[in-house]
Amino acid sequence: MESTKFSESVSRIDTSGIRKIFEAAGSDAINMGLGQPDFDTPEHIKEAAIEAIREGFTGYTFGSGIPELREALSKKFDEENGFQAAPGEIIVTSGASEALTISLAALLNRGDEVLISNPGFVSYNALTEVMGGKAVSVPLAEDLTIKPEAVLERLGPKTKALILNSPSNPTGAVADKADIKALAEIADDHNITIISDEVYEYFVYEGEHVSPARYSDNVITVNATSKSYAMTGWRLGYVAASKEYTEQMLKVHQYIQACANSIAQKAAYAAVTGPKDSVITMRDEFRKRRDVLVKGLNELGMECALPKGAFYAFPKVKDSAAVASKMISNGVVVVPGTAFGSEGEGYIRISYAASMDNIKRALEIMEKVL
Repeated sequence: MESTKFSESVSRIDTSGIRKIFEAAGSDAINMGLGQPDFDTPEHIKEAAIEAIREGFTGYTFGSGIPELREALSKKFDEENGFQAAPGEIIVTSGASEALTISLAALLNRGDEVLISNPGFVSYNALTEVMGGKAVSVPLAEDLTIKPEAVLERLGPKTKALILNSPSNPTGAVADKADIKALAEIADDHNITIISDEVYEYFVYEGEHVSPARYSDNVITVNATSKSYAMTGWRLGYVAASKEYTEQMLKVHQYIQACANSIAQKAAYAAVTGPKDSVITMRDEFRKRRDVLVKGLNELGMECALPKGAFYAFPKVKDSAAVASKMISNGVVVVPGTAFGSEGEGYIRISYAASMDNIKRALEIMEKVL
């Protein structure tokens, strides 16, 4: 067999389908493909960053993050998410992406299996493969959520972790409280770890956001300021878990990152401790946009369930790639469902983190295209 100079695990993965489309889209296109709020970062958060620069707060911080931010996050988890995480059990990271990376790096040996929803966010499979693990697909139920029964069917002797994402990207589904509790019990009974990606926690329109860490200590909670406070480019995330987890994760974090951006940490502190007016404004506006988009899609004959959270619609189509390509060529950027796994065939993902005018224009273009 011919040798290669590159890692087999990296060679096996592909470039993100979302990033490909985003970077190839024309500047005049209506971009409904990228998952980021179209709102500006709130002023009090920007001012905190400017003040940090003026004060010369531009050096390294503690590897796990500045103490005041970790203390604020500890309080947030207690008051908003219903579980305890001491400041020493929290690591501030460069976005949720790094939090996911160090979680999987700390957990996986070669050949270990990770249960991942299919369709699910693009990073989960790729990061599992890079860490030497094996991604095992868990098909979604009719309501596009992971059910405990489906997880139990796919548990095996090599199962090490289960990745949950509620509210979900790409489907916008919100998991039921009873299902979250049951999945936490499965984690305890079978000694596996839940990695819970909760970056869309504030964008729930029906139902409620429930953290599995309320019910189990075998949970790594991943979150970020990116979506909640329109701070995607600031690259500021965080991860919370019991000390046995974070001690191992911190080792990886220190070698690949040293510490999160010092200025972004000050901004994040202002975000977490400041008013939530901007979050509520975004959530209310996203709900209005969702209702207009989903109603319009269904009127066009694209069957689309009403997403309960996040800011994505996931309508059914006959051919994901063909429909997405046709939309893009006509100036509306969407993502084929196949970018999120094999079970994504027959869907496209449409982000409604776009202005109401753009949503209405996009629907007009879609009507002509279809």
